[in-house]
Formats: sequence, structure tokens, C-alpha cells
Amino acid sequence: MHTSPKNRELRRSDQYLLPVSKSHSPEGYDIYPSFKIDDNLIFTGFESLADKIKEYRIVTIDGYNGAFFDIFQEQLDKILRQKGLSISWIKSSGFYKSPSEIRRMTESCTGGDDPLFGKRTSLDLKDFFIQEKLFSVHPAGDSDICILIGPGSALAAWKGLLIYIDVPKNEIQYRSRAGSVSNLGSEAPSDPKEMYKWFYFVEWVVLNKHKNHILPSVDLFIDGQRPELPVWMKGTTLREALSHMSHDVFRTRPWFEPGVWGGTWIKNNIPGLNKDVPNYAWSFELITPENGLIIESSSLLFEISFDCLMFQHPEALLGDYFPKFRDYFPIRFDYLDTFDGGNLSLQCHPRPHYIKENFGETITQEETYYILDTKDNANVYLGFCDNVVPEDFRKDLEESFEGNTRFDSGKYILRHPVRKHDLLLIPYGTIHGSGKNNLVLEISTTPYIFTFKMYDWLRPDLDGKPRSLNIARGMDNLFFDRKGSYVTEKLIARPELLLTGPDWQLYHLPTHETHTYDVHRYHFLTAIEVETNNKFFVMTLVEGKTIDIEFSNGSLRSFSYAETFVIPAAVRFFRVINRSDSEAILLKAFMK
Repeated sequence: MHTSPKNRELRRSDQYLLPVSKSHSPEGYDIYPSFKIDDNLIFTGFESLADKIKEYRIVTIDGYNGAFFDIFQEQLDKILRQKGLSISWIKSSGFYKSPSEIRRMTESCTGGDDPLFGKRTSLDLKDFFIQEKLFSVHPAGDSDICILIGPGSALAAWKGLLIYIDVPKNEIQYRSRAGSVSNLGSEAPSDPKEMYKWFYFVEWVVLNKHKNHILPSVDLFIDGQRPELPVWMKGTTLREALSHMSHDVFRTRPWFEPGVWGGTWIKNNIPGLNKDVPNYAWSFELITPENGLIIESSSLLFEISFDCLMFQHPEALLGDYFPKFRDYFPIRFDYLDTFDGGNLSLQCHPRPHYIKENFGETITQEETYYILDTKDNANVYLGFCDNVVPEDFRKDLEESFEGNTRFDSGKYILRHPVRKHDLLLIPYGTIHGSGKNNLVLEISTTPYIFTFKMYDWLRPDLDGKPRSLNIARGMDNLFFDRKGSYVTEKLIARPELLLTGPDWQLYHLPTHETHTYDVHRYHFLTAIEVETNNKFFVMTLVEGKTIDIEFSNGSLRSFSYAETFVIPAAVRFFRVINRSDSEAILLKAFMK
């Protein structure tokens, strides 16, 4: 596996690394939300790791591709030798099939020349190895410690200390942009977008299956996002923390990205972010295949992928939905910021059969736009005009693309003025796009990259290159009968009062008949009580300063405006207390 020398750039991003420790929680939105466990259960540094490793003669160091295994080996080897120990190292990469063979075996999954899309692989990690060689490798008999290191090392089934190095998905992407990592089994990095396609459809699929398999037996887990300073905990500690988390409320760690249409709301309203950026287009609040979970002990922070929680405790988290979704979390939340920015592309998402047949996904991308904030006559593009002619629509799009000329969106697509707390419904196959000056809370089912851009306002991406359009795929999936009065009647939610109390109301914001999730909204002055009925909720405070979530055992968790959190089905009952001076409004998404 390719790794970068120390004198080269290791990551390319304006986003700060997760700090090693957290001295206090900020007032308001917290960009490093943590789940606290008992003190003195997180450790740092190679010295403490070496003290643990030296107790064993046979050690396996597995982990996610994207961890800097070469740097890790160099640092650990130096300390162990200083302790007078002889070390024999064996790299799992020495047992990979050739890059050309790996490419041949995965070519049906990588989409050929398609710059964005492939199809989820059915391969396992072991398929990337010359299995008879990996399975027959034995520890060297003449060393004090023999270490097998690299992704897939645990496949050799050595009996000894098992270590796993995890790396957050955002950090893997920052490393790929710097050219400091390569895809699994590749000799060198390639274009970051091409690498991401391979990550999504091939690499992360096989690595996640492998992680799921070995998770119960890992002895030490390492947060590998800092090459010079590993943060680690015992496997028993992590598994116990995940068990507690599956019965408690928690937030994932959000991460933030600029974009060609990005805005200023996130930059101006969320503390702690790097302000020296052109904009922030996205805040990924809860995209579970990529977000991490932060565990805190004695102020030290340790990040692990959300996958680990799903692999260990899916039934506690999903409740009634576990038989259908197993270890797949089906709802995502993210912010789209176009304040003082630009319009999103005009786009649509695939129909269920299309996403399954073409990309291997089990569910499709069903969206809604919840308008958290607006300015200056904000609007959203949604649905077709009454007189739309599909052949003319396609012809004008293709001529715009081929000639780099303006497309007359008003001729075909409706534009709706929006206000705070509106909910617009975007079932699959619907033409849409947020306009300028919105902060959209995008609520969706979990698939998150399957956007068919059909017109993008003639602008290049932040790298100066043209953004990829998918006019043909869009035409294959659009519903042209979602037009005129259908849009205003069926695609703009009208709140319905469900229940009321002395100082609270519960509203239903009905979603489209094809949406598999639904939305409720609580308005309250003092407190509300909620039963989960063995269902999980995803919630965001969309009005008010702070709330406390109180459980039957008396414990409290506090959340601030715009923060998104998950209530596992196993929680059963909780009370929400408004700590604001005015009415609080709490949004809840759940599966139908």
C-alpha cells in the first residue's frame, strides 16, 4: 500500500483534525460531540502501545485502508527496539493479488469510464489476497515479537494480540486528495474522484464486512487519524461503550465541506470551524456510512466509525426495523447552505429498481427539504410546469450542455418561495434543487451520492473542472406528471395537528406516499414526554437555544440549536426539557 514520506503533505483539507482532548463543551453547536465514559479508559502515544504489545510474542495489526501503516510500523519498531526487543514484521500487502488482477476482478463494479458511479461489489476482503500464501504465513521463530500488519491481517488467524486501526472516512478522503494513500491493492494513488468511486463501491464494502467479522475479538482499537499520535482503547472498553450508546441518545461527529454553490450560514453560525475557506456547502450531520462517533474519557477523544455501533447493536438501535434493515441505518440528515451562495444543480434521484439494478443499492434516495433559515426571497426549484414536453426538455438540456449555453429553467421547472419551517417533499424521480439563500436541513433515506445533475448553471467545480452531468440517467428516472397543481398539493407538506397539551403541540408533516419515512414536529414551552414504542428517531432542534433530554434514571443530555441526534429504539421513554426563554421546536424523522 502506498504511503507518503513524512516530508510530503499527508492530508489536503481546510478542516481541522479532531483535537486529542476536549477541555470544555462550547455554548451552542458542538462540532466535536462526544459520548462520555468513565475516566482513564483512553490512552495516547506509541510508548503506551509498545508497553502493551511487548507482553505478546505474536501480534496482528489490522485496520482500514487509508491508515498510514508504514509510519505506524516505523514509530512502533523504534520504540520496541529501544526496549531491547527484536521485531519481525510481515506486511499483509505482500500477499495481495497483482494490481492488474484486482482491477480485472473488480471491473464490473467500478463503472468503467463513468466518473461517478459503479455497482456495489459482492466480493470479500479475502478475494484480494493470494489466499494460500496469506493463510499459511507463520510467525518468525527467531524474534521476540512477530507482527503481521496491514488491512486484512486478521485473515491469517494468528493467535495473539489483535489490534485494529480505524480511520474516519472524511480523513481518508482528505488523504486521497493529498495523494498520500492509494486504493486497496493499488501501487499508487489516482485521481481523488476516481479513488472515491472505488472506495464507495468496492473498498469500503469489503473492509466493512471484514471489520464486522472481527470486531468482537479485537483486543485494542486505535484511532489512526493522527499518524504521530495514536489514540487507543481496549476492545472490551469500546464494546461496552457501544453497548451503552445503543441505549442512550447520541450525536455523530459532523463534518463540513465547501462546494461550488456553498454559502455563509454555517461559517457565520457554527463556532470552532476554520473560517479561512471560500464557503461551506454541506454539514454532514448524520450520514452513517461516513460519519464517526466520538468517545470521551478524562477529556481525551477517540473516534470510531458509526459502522461499529451498527455491527454490534443493530437491534437495540433500530428496534422494530431491525428485521428489515439489519445493520444498515436507513435515515440521514445533512445541511445544504446556499446563503449568499448559488443554486444547487437541477437534479433528480433514481427510482428503486434503477438504483438496485445499476448500483447495487437496496433502497433509493428519498429526500425532503426542511427549511431551517432563509434570507432575501429564497426559493426552491421543485416539479415541472404544466406545459412541459419531455422531448423538448431533454433537447434543451443537451444543447445547453454541448454548446455551454444557458438553459431556460423557468420554461420547464416550477420555482417556489420558501420560509423557515417549510417542508418540501422530493420523492425519487422528482426534478428539484435548492435556490440561493437557504439553509436546508435535508432529510433522506441513507443513500447519498446518487444525484443525477441535469443542469448546473454552466459553472465549473472548485477544482476548475466541469461538473459531471447525467442527463440521460435523469431522463430515465424522472416523473413528468409531477407538475403544476400536483406539486403544490402533493409535494409541499401541510402541518396537521395531532396532539396538544397545556403548553405543547405535536404536528404531523406528511411526506409523500412513496416516502418510507415520516416527519413530526413538537412545539413546546416547558417540556414534552415521548415514548419510542420500539422505534428509533432522528431529531434536530430547529427553534430554540437548548434542550435537555432526560431519561428515567435521571440522567441528562443537552443539545443546542441545529444539532441533530439519534434516539435508539431501546431508549423506550424520554423527557425533553426546554431551556430556552421562548418556544422550542423539535423535528423528528422516523420510518413509516
